[in-house]
Parts: sequence; C-alpha cells; structure tokens
Amino acid sequence: MILTAALRAFPSLFHGAALRLLFKTLALTLLIFVALGGGIWAGFHALRLHYGWGGGGLAEATATALAVVALGWLLFRATAMAVMGLFADDIIEAVERQSYPDAAATARPVGWARSGRYALASLRRTLGWNLLALPAYLLLLVTGVGTIALFLALNAYLLGRDMADMVEPRHPALPPIGRGSRWLMGLLSAIAFLVPLANLLAPIWSAAMAVHMLHGQRKSA
Repeated sequence: MILTAALRAFPSLFHGAALRLLFKTLALTLLIFVALGGGIWAGFHALRLHYGWGGGGLAEATATALAVVALGWLLFRATAMAVMGLFADDIIEAVERQSYPDAAATARPVGWARSGRYALASLRRTLGWNLLALPAYLLLLVTGVGTIALFLALNAYLLGRDMADMVEPRHPALPPIGRGSRWLMGLLSAIAFLVPLANLLAPIWSAAMAVHMLHGQRKSA
C-alpha cells in the first residue's frame, strides 16, 4: 500500500494548489532563514566588537554565510515541514477532491489555530530529537553508514507522525494510519529530503502520500 500511495502522490506535484503551496512554503521558509542569517550576523558582529577581533565585515559575512549554509542543511527539513503544516489543508483538500470526493465532502477543516499548534509541535519534536541524537550521529560517523541509518530511522518516525497529523484530524471517524505504515511513509519522505531539488517538493509529496495512505487503507479494509 505504501508504494501505491507514494506513486499516486506524484501527480499531485503538478496540481495548481501544489504549485501555490510550494511558493508559499519556500517563500516563508526563505524568510525564516533570512531572519536567522540576520540574527547570526548580529551575533558575530557583537562578538567581534566585544573581543576586538580583526577581519571586519568580510569575516562577519563569511562566517554568517557558512553558519547559514550549515544550519540550512540541518534545519531545512524541520522548518519546511513546520511551514507546510500551516498550509497543508490546501493540498490535502485538492487531493481529496480529485481522488476521494466523498471523503472531501465530509472532511472537517483543521483551521489555522490547530494547524499552528501542529506546526510548532512538529518543529519542537524534530529539533529536540535530532539534537538528542547529535552525539550518536557524530559517534557513528566512523562507521560510514551508521549516521545516515540513524538519521533515516529517527526522522522516518518523526515525519510519519507529522504526515499523519496533517490528514487524520480532517477525518476523525476513520481509523488512524498504522504505526508501521507511518514509519514507512516517513522513511520515503526522509529519503526524499536528502535528494537535492527533490527536497523542495518533498513536503507537498509527503502530504499527498499521507492522503492516499489514510483513504487507501479504508478501501483495502
């Protein structure tokens, strides 16, 4: 079922709602990182003035750029999924109307307040668990594959929960997505986030896949 849901989610990437959501998600994520970069630059600037370090503005700009790139690699997934959570109803509703019109007619809108709570919870979970796992990530670097394996295993769980939280509240009468299916769904999403360019579309594809998982298990039951 997971492969069927994943394949059925691909056409959703070309839906008008998906393109609008992609723009909103990337724009807001970019603004967050611009603000983060400004904060990092201000911190470096204050430290340089306080300790009398040399290098001037070029050193500050270089240090800021390196820090933003590093944090971008670490935080893009968490930030993009949290931002996606704010607008997830757009793509979920579009997919349901196209593929599951009966379910779309009875769906319960999540609303901004609840979406915001889910987004913040997602961000806290992702940052918290990955920070806790950071020592293990570093220790496993010597294995060559241990770090990526742990990253995928942990983030498969986190992403699976995020994806379920996007779709299940719209249909409280339906049985939730099973834990195993959640993890597999999250694993595919986590892999997509590791692929350059594909990671830009991963949040939308993940949301569409979750829709097909939720309604697909009802049909197969």
